[in-house]
Amino acid sequence: MAPGTVLAVMGLAREARIAAGSGVETIQAGGNPARLRRALDERPSHGLRAVVSFGIAGGLDPALRPGDVIVATHLDAQTRFPADPAIGRRLFEALHGLPGRVVAGGLAGSDVAVMTIADKASLHARTGALAVDMESHVAAAYAARHALPFAALRVVCDPAERALPAFAATALTPEGEPDIRAVLGALLRGRARISELIRLGRDSSAAFASLARCRTRLGPDLGVA
Repeated sequence: MAPGTVLAVMGLAREARIAAGSGVETIQAGGNPARLRRALDERPSHGLRAVVSFGIAGGLDPALRPGDVIVATHLDAQTRFPADPAIGRRLFEALHGLPGRVVAGGLAGSDVAVMTIADKASLHARTGALAVDMESHVAAAYAARHALPFAALRVVCDPAERALPAFAATALTPEGEPDIRAVLGALLRGRARISELIRLGRDSSAAFASLARCRTRLGPDLGVA
């Protein structure tokens, strides 16, 4: 592939810190697809050789557990975007042998958080996607506009049979960091329970540990080269 920077797109600051490295530029917008679109619109495509969506995702396939890795074959939103097969093959081969499952399949993109078990099941039935996130479809559309190869690597956080607590949709700062005040406020107002926080913390720990292992295995250029 021609020289250039790999643009890694994600929603969280922690994901960006994991993705950062040689040959990689990161861009994230705090889990806000509209903000991410604006940020990408301001980023000229000059000097880029590929766009990779990188981070955690909500599980849609009941067989997947927290920490399982998905290398996208395509992305379903209002439009279906194919992932670059050569990059996908390189990512999949590089991650072979890691703990947990590494699978290839479709992802879904959504402008709103998919929170409930019923909504996850409906989206899985409609698209066949293995997981859903709020950045991959934005990244794929940017790549398509600029005729750049697109790939996505996402790690399951909350599994299909687990609903996200209501506060989770607003528990991020614009910088993509956890909003501790929002979480504490949700607890005080009864919109969150300690048990939910513990469970979400365990799922997140498994997902981020897996994501970090993936990043180490991929090396420079996020394994695109």
